[in-house]
Amino acid sequence: MTVHSSTVSQKAGGIHPGRLVLILGGLTALGPLSVDMYLPAFPEMASSLGTTLPSVEASLASYFAGLSLGQLFYGPLADRYGRKGPLLIGLIIYAISSVACAMAQSIEGVIAFRFLQALGACGGMVIPRAIVRDRFEQQESARIFSLLMLIMGVAPILAPLLGGYFSLNMGWRSIFWFLVAFSGLSIAAAATFLPETHGVNPDYKIKGSFAVFGRLLRDREFLRYTLSGSIAQAGMFAYITGSPFVFIKLFEIPADKFGWVFGANALGLIAVSQLNVRLLRTYSFERILTVAIRILAVAGVLLMLAGLSGAGLWAVMIPLFFYVATLGATFPNAAAGALAHQGRNAGSASAMLGTLQMLSASLASLLLSRLNADSAAPMTVIVGVCGITSLLLFTIMKKRD
Repeated sequence: MTVHSSTVSQKAGGIHPGRLVLILGGLTALGPLSVDMYLPAFPEMASSLGTTLPSVEASLASYFAGLSLGQLFYGPLADRYGRKGPLLIGLIIYAISSVACAMAQSIEGVIAFRFLQALGACGGMVIPRAIVRDRFEQQESARIFSLLMLIMGVAPILAPLLGGYFSLNMGWRSIFWFLVAFSGLSIAAAATFLPETHGVNPDYKIKGSFAVFGRLLRDREFLRYTLSGSIAQAGMFAYITGSPFVFIKLFEIPADKFGWVFGANALGLIAVSQLNVRLLRTYSFERILTVAIRILAVAGVLLMLAGLSGAGLWAVMIPLFFYVATLGATFPNAAAGALAHQGRNAGSASAMLGTLQMLSASLASLLLSRLNADSAAPMTVIVGVCGITSLLLFTIMKKRD
């Protein structure tokens, strides 16, 4: 999709909308790169650090926990001091923590540094959403979020392939050195090209941010979109956490081929996110989201049944593909609905949105890492429950006329 109107171009803050979306997409890609790239290296990391696969999975839960906590700080900081400064500070924290991960000598060190890495990555998650809210109106925001998902969607395709190659040829530590280099490029791009879209607001009191968060947690409309979207996303993160065991260990897919399985689902996500762009020209984001969440729940039920019955690879892969692909229409529309009426509190609202999303992901990932899985059932059941719960919340919390 091309961002087409001159009005939109002016709203982009003096930067071409395509370049703005590219920079924001690169920043948000830090998240999936940090998660997906080291998945194929889990078995090697466990062997290298003298630990177990569940302990390595705990480093992923630690990362999600850092994402859920850190976003609460970036929202108020972005509303008080502008978007650009807090973003650059976060990227620097990310780069330093990535160096520490690459040099860690124990799984406990990896877990601790992954938490700090996530605290830095939060800026690249919260602030791009707030910038989109600053510069684009509601329906256009949903389109921009879909474009960001297109850019972000490339990361889950390339990341496991790159990670598997690096792990087999240069060792798992090379993956984190790659992330150091990528974050350095992100810092340079943001510092050089990214405009300030909000500016310093001396009237905003950071200590009052808790009151803002409290209002958001009492806002039924905000919670409806945020919780249903977050729990749907949590299903994907349960799949991400469990996929190395299910596909590499259980279904015996080689680590360097694992990325193709992962990439197939990411392609579905990209395709649906771009279909969403086209559908938004005709239908409201609310209508699209309603259909998407229903499909998500059906796919979750089928996946759960496949896992519980001990079915083979394709019986798991097909409903999993539809679940992940449908998120291409779920997340952008849920985010647009959650942020639509937040005005100058967009940074704090984006932070709360991200916090609840990552808290859900952290809980799903931690639960899965604590289960002694000997089948695909734990992963598929958690994903299925997330899909069903998302639909229930979206339906029950709808305001009645």
